Amino acid sequence: MNSLIKISNLSKSFGDQKKIKVLKKISFNFKKGKIYSLMGPSGSGKTTLLNLLSLIDRPNSGSIIIQKNKINFKEKNKNDFLRAKKIGIIYQQDNLLNDFTALENIYLSGLAVGESKKYSIDRAKYLLKKFKILNRSSHYPYQLSGGEKQRVSIARAIINNPEIILADEPTGSLDFETARKVFQLLRDQLNPNRIIIFATHNRFFAKKSDYLLEIVNGSIKTVNDWHKKY
Repeated sequence: MNSLIKISNLSKSFGDQKKIKVLKKISFNFKKGKIYSLMGPSGSGKTTLLNLLSLIDRPNSGSIIIQKNKINFKEKNKNDFLRAKKIGIIYQQDNLLNDFTALENIYLSGLAVGESKKYSIDRAKYLLKKFKILNRSSHYPYQLSGGEKQRVSIARAIINNPEIILADEPTGSLDFETARKVFQLLRDQLNPNRIIIFATHNRFFAKKSDYLLEIVNGSIKTVNDWHKKY
């Protein structure tokens, strides 16, 4: 069994008395070594699902199992550490810390899980060099281009070598050529023990996933003929 994440009957509602039902008892197994794209109309629940998988939010009902361990959403400190160590998150709007340099934005994530400062800095520099932006290591976010900021975001997401990478519209604010390079960089992070799940409105990038998942009316399904539909 190569399932890394298993969700069962997952539901999430918002608003007064939880009347807005965004996700309705969805179930799915996410397998190691695969990349998944999430598509669906705005407000369909793509970001909501990513927030649940990243343990940032908690469901109203249902369960999430990561590496055979069922998540107890009451154990906040344990889940915070699990997220920092095992889950890398990439946002559409980079979400970098404006008062810290590119290097600092990356290596602080290493410190957060107990790695030494030297190791974290060396690892951050290695990633900056690998992503061809080492010369921008001392620059602050406002001094970086959109593509450079997303490269820093990807480096920050993988500094702790997570098994799970979650990306919410990682190329949404970029021009096509920059977006193509950033997406390829993201896809290059896939390995046999890792999964990548990304939400997108872009059909071009969705087609490059192993599985295209569509969220409509609170349900999730695999689009087997996505090459025809999209």
